[in-house]
Amino acid sequence: MEQYIYNEQNGLWYELRCDYYIPCLKLPTQKEERHIGVWGQRHLRYIREHKKALYTSLLTSGKLQSYLADVEEQAQELFDRLMKQLAELEGITETLKAGNQMEWVHRMNALRSAVTETVNAEVIFV
Repeated sequence: MEQYIYNEQNGLWYELRCDYYIPCLKLPTQKEERHIGVWGQRHLRYIREHKKALYTSLLTSGKLQSYLADVEEQAQELFDRLMKQLAELEGITETLKAGNQMEWVHRMNALRSAVTETVNAEVIFV
């Protein structure tokens, strides 16, 4: 038996492994390296567990890295915008920080938790 064969119907090369021909597949090379932070990692975990078809499609097409970087950017922009807007709305200012640090930390932590839940619901777990 030949080590490699070419199938003209689907345009794939096959390699003989033991008694079976296995397609010779390679993932496309990634064009750019973009940062994937906590938001991208959360979304990756979510699609890997709950949206397997989307995950497989992105992985095999070589678009997973770019997709996760886009999700990371969207989530981070939403998080930053909401933190700023809600901090102003609730009166969490530098004056409060200077006057009562523990109160400022308490309120900022509560705000951060609420904004994180919103970002998770709007961007990550969709």
